[in-house]
Amino acid sequence: MDNLIKRYSELELDPFYVELSELIGAKQNQVIEYANTKGKSGKLFHELPGDIVPSGINLNADWIRIGEKNDLNEFQYEQLDKLLRDLHPWRKGPFDVFGIKVDAEWASYIKWNRVKDHIEPLAGRRILDIGSSSGYYMFKMAGQSPEMVLGIEPCLQYYLQYQVLQYFIQLNDIFCIPAKLEEMPVLKEYFDTIFCMGILYHRKSPIDTLRQIHDNMRKGGELVLETLVIEGESELALFPRDRYTKMRNIYFIPTVRCLTFWLERAGFENIRCIDTSPTTLIEQRKTEWIKTESLADFLDPDDPGKTVEGYPAPIRSVLLANVK
Repeated sequence: MDNLIKRYSELELDPFYVELSELIGAKQNQVIEYANTKGKSGKLFHELPGDIVPSGINLNADWIRIGEKNDLNEFQYEQLDKLLRDLHPWRKGPFDVFGIKVDAEWASYIKWNRVKDHIEPLAGRRILDIGSSSGYYMFKMAGQSPEMVLGIEPCLQYYLQYQVLQYFIQLNDIFCIPAKLEEMPVLKEYFDTIFCMGILYHRKSPIDTLRQIHDNMRKGGELVLETLVIEGESELALFPRDRYTKMRNIYFIPTVRCLTFWLERAGFENIRCIDTSPTTLIEQRKTEWIKTESLADFLDPDDPGKTVEGYPAPIRSVLLANVK
């Protein structure tokens, strides 16, 4: 976080300096407190093997690769393996960290591969990734040489995952703030591309969220929006009565047509759906790195076309849209 503030002038963040520096200062204190109370004892980076340079980094592979097992001695390998496992659940990935296979719940390369050939080239662009989790997609974006990538991730556990990975990858132009979107100052007309993937259905007011995203983007900028949808040609949305896939924080699941109208109301144009796919047990599944339920537990065992609540099983669409 400090690096973002140190480079604010270079990154043309001068108009937002005061708000950003205050937010980052508050979040740094929260991270320290969280690390202490969650058994990390404030030693996260002291526990990392020191003076290790990865023999290679591959951001373009499906399993993002950081170094090789032979880069570490046995003690360092065991130390790092324990630390990575202590940071579970790993939702987004996968990563190969010095030979340690961090097989996250989501095979995130499947979603990335659906998106990457349809979006505007990311070279030289300013990018915001909302809900950046462990940073998997940020690292993928960084492989295309953007001017900068900023992730925001409110879950401190996932933010620490990103911090550990970035400790070894050491990319100069990616940054992350452990904050919610609504905590962020509006960086008016700053971003060329914003990714909002797997987030919108968690928002109680989706149009307000889309408007906030819009206000952070330059004219002509591109939004990459991936979210749950329901099938149908009408402009309707499912509002789960209590839970959807056992989660209480899923509020609205629209048809693609309804989602298109939401985007129009928020000020976007040139809206197009580039993919609609059911979520499969290959893409989302339980692994040793999450220790919680996953997709198989959310579906009706007698009818996998439905959730345990009786709603349609998860389908996701990717829409691209531009700022007027």
